[in-house]
Amino acid sequence: MTGAQILIKCLKREGVEVIFGYPGGQVLPIFDEIYDMDIKFILTRHEQGAAHAADGYARATGKVGVCIATSGPGATNLTTGIANAYMDSIPIVAITGQVKSSLIGNDAFQEADVTGITRPITKHNYLVKDVKDLSKIIAEAFYIASTGRPGPVLIDIPSDIQLADAEFTWPEIVNIRGYKPTCFGHPGQIKKAAKLIAEAKRPIIYAGGGVITSAAHLELRKLAEKIKAPLTWTLMGVGGFPGTHELSLGMLGMHGTAYANHAIMESDLIIAVGARFDDRVTGRLDAFAPDAKIIHIDIDPASISKNVKVDIPIVGDARNILGELLEQIEKVPNTVEWLETVENWKKKYPLKYKDGEKIKPQYVVEQVYEATKGGAIITTEVGQNQMWAAQWYKYDSPRTFISSGGLGTMGFGFPAAMGAKMGCPNKTVIDIAGDGSIQMNIQELGTCVANKINVKVFILNNGYLGMVRQWQELFYKRRYSQVRISSPDFVKLAESYGAVGIKVTGKEEVRPAIEKALKIDNTVFIDFHVEPEENVYPMVPAGEAINKIIGGLA
Repeated sequence: MTGAQILIKCLKREGVEVIFGYPGGQVLPIFDEIYDMDIKFILTRHEQGAAHAADGYARATGKVGVCIATSGPGATNLTTGIANAYMDSIPIVAITGQVKSSLIGNDAFQEADVTGITRPITKHNYLVKDVKDLSKIIAEAFYIASTGRPGPVLIDIPSDIQLADAEFTWPEIVNIRGYKPTCFGHPGQIKKAAKLIAEAKRPIIYAGGGVITSAAHLELRKLAEKIKAPLTWTLMGVGGFPGTHELSLGMLGMHGTAYANHAIMESDLIIAVGARFDDRVTGRLDAFAPDAKIIHIDIDPASISKNVKVDIPIVGDARNILGELLEQIEKVPNTVEWLETVENWKKKYPLKYKDGEKIKPQYVVEQVYEATKGGAIITTEVGQNQMWAAQWYKYDSPRTFISSGGLGTMGFGFPAAMGAKMGCPNKTVIDIAGDGSIQMNIQELGTCVANKINVKVFILNNGYLGMVRQWQELFYKRRYSQVRISSPDFVKLAESYGAVGIKVTGKEEVRPAIEKALKIDNTVFIDFHVEPEENVYPMVPAGEAINKIIGGLA
């Protein structure tokens, strides 16, 4: 078999259902095999869209997403999407073409050192030098991407390797020297954690994306209910615990709920599960949760005590460890007074906005929640739209909120919605977007229409790059530098691609437009003209302690 044939056969062996990508000169042998393959191929309109779509597919399904691009600019166009997946620990395999082996290093046409470029933003990468190694490399790539702390793996395949012949072999077992992720927690550490929990008076559970990755949501809920501890989550942890649960505190951090921030700052024990204490959560490190002891459960030992020193580290898979911890907990803490305090904070500092005649973006998100009864997969772009989507839509299930966390990538939401819809075709998939972010990858309208990927895009159009404008308002004396953004007629633009466009300028039109869009069997853009200078609150200024909250109304 040729290298190109081996690649396709390996992808089938790995159970790949869909590939997102874009052809080019150095992947022509692969695309010649794609012509006859029975794996679904989605031709995106930009390689960045392919990477984000693979990412969205992986987040929605829990499977490995796959994207492919040619050498040089094709490969470099993937890098933003690869970096995005790396920051959020998302399993994708990116396949790139490369110039002939004999030309590597000679500045050949469309040559780029893609393995060098992506080394800092991949979990691992490969430059294939011998066709005989290809099947082993592919098997390793999928294994590395999906095990331990997941992440993107890149395979760079020179065009002569794609054409070279080798006998097909398939490694039934992948065994990589030096790569042995720890899956089960140390029994001694788990016993110590159970003892510390029993002694706590003000415990709080802090959940991150690792809960969703390891499918630990049921165990997490059992733990919270058993020890009667309030629970808060990161942006990546949205959906890992029911947002409608009485113990739910919502998201914490810079734009988290005030009551979540107060609770974690006043706690005496933090049980961190699959979270990495990033700066948007902790605020000023020397002021973070000063009286709390910390139990940190994470599969990545490098994440433990990286930002915040912890008392009991437990390395391993969150689901396994929580299951073991539940068995070890015999005595539970008395949290009656603590829960009363937290409940008072909830009443004193509720999420709120000043409603009026104009369309408020928060109102739009609330109406989306009510119209979908919380049953949709929501993707977001980045900025104010992202925060409103996290705050005002209640997520009761994992893999229903898909957003760019660590990298904060504008343009992520629309192609991610495409990928999520391909992975979950029977689900309603909605991208809550801003008028700035949506224009980053708006060309994927063509991909959606051509492939009948019927996602809904709800644009919160305020005429600004909203989050940057908010910072300029609050911290730069309203000196609005390069944040006013002109937009096309989104209705006409959608229609020009064969999609459906709806414009909404009145509050009374919001709910009917949403309901209409949900019934249309096509990609739909709704252009909601919202209050231009609405801000996202609560807000913690950068570098402040997370209980130093700006909570005013716009």
